[in-house]
Amino acid sequence: MPLGLGRRKKAPPLVENEEAEPGRGGLGVGEPGPLGGGGAGGPQMGLPPPPPALRPRLVFHTQLAHGSPTGRIEGFTNVKELYGKIAEAFRLPAAEVMFCTLNTHKVDMDKLLGGQIGLEDFIFAHVKGQRKEVEVFKSEEALGLTITDNGAGYAFIKRIKEGSVIDHIQLISVGDMIEAINGQSLLGCRHYEVARLLKELPRGRTFTLKLTEPRKAFDMIGVRSGGGRPGSGPQLGTGRGTLRLRSRGPATVEDVPSAFEEKAIEKVDDLLESYMGIRDTELAATMVELGKDKRNPDELAEALDERLGDFAFPDEFVFDVWGAIGDAKVGRF
Repeated sequence: MPLGLGRRKKAPPLVENEEAEPGRGGLGVGEPGPLGGGGAGGPQMGLPPPPPALRPRLVFHTQLAHGSPTGRIEGFTNVKELYGKIAEAFRLPAAEVMFCTLNTHKVDMDKLLGGQIGLEDFIFAHVKGQRKEVEVFKSEEALGLTITDNGAGYAFIKRIKEGSVIDHIQLISVGDMIEAINGQSLLGCRHYEVARLLKELPRGRTFTLKLTEPRKAFDMIGVRSGGGRPGSGPQLGTGRGTLRLRSRGPATVEDVPSAFEEKAIEKVDDLLESYMGIRDTELAATMVELGKDKRNPDELAEALDERLGDFAFPDEFVFDVWGAIGDAKVGRF
């Protein structure tokens, strides 16, 4: 339902039900770029943050997902810094870290680390494993992929739709990083950019994907998951609270999201997948924060244009986001 805002950029959905996704999980977590600052909310008024020496010392435990001793990391404020700390702990190049999961070593897209970490969560880092090159014949418009990113320059497969074009190619699995399409490097691209490229590939032609799969532990070899179940909900951390990572300014310790916020984020994340083929709980959380105090869809559209204009969300999507937030407010789950 168009909102009638002539100043808004209009763009058709990038994909019809599947091509991309966010690891605000995705991962698209708090990094510079179209999010214009990585965290939700505008400039904060009041007292400045305390100096580093007076901030609480937060220490997290981590392991490499394929097996390692336990390391301890602290002092990071965004995803890139987190990967750097993990790399230091295990003496790895930071570029080797693909993504992280919380409280499981498996490639479980429901446990993908995004922009929030529970203060008692255990972090498992998945590093680069085997590289592979696969030719794909695009027999249908929709390939059946949902894409997310890690917030630090890597886009990867979060879900494969059962019975889809990609589902019939056993070499392609959930968790694979998409390095290149037809020789065009995708390193540094966001999830929605990768989704657009996949969508624009001509039907009836063959294209080449260069992929890197996460290194697997012995008990993970042979597992090919379809990814998280639709509607399974974002994983925003457990324990006493969450550490919210931001691309600008210090990370902040926040209360565990309320029932309204969790449900609204889940519904908005579902809409992101439906309209754009991406899942990104940090992006969804930002949209919920922007929209929860708006009085009508037009005010929400203005706020989204100001903060997230590069996404060029279609009016129909904005209207549905407004409805999803409203439903969550009144308990219509």
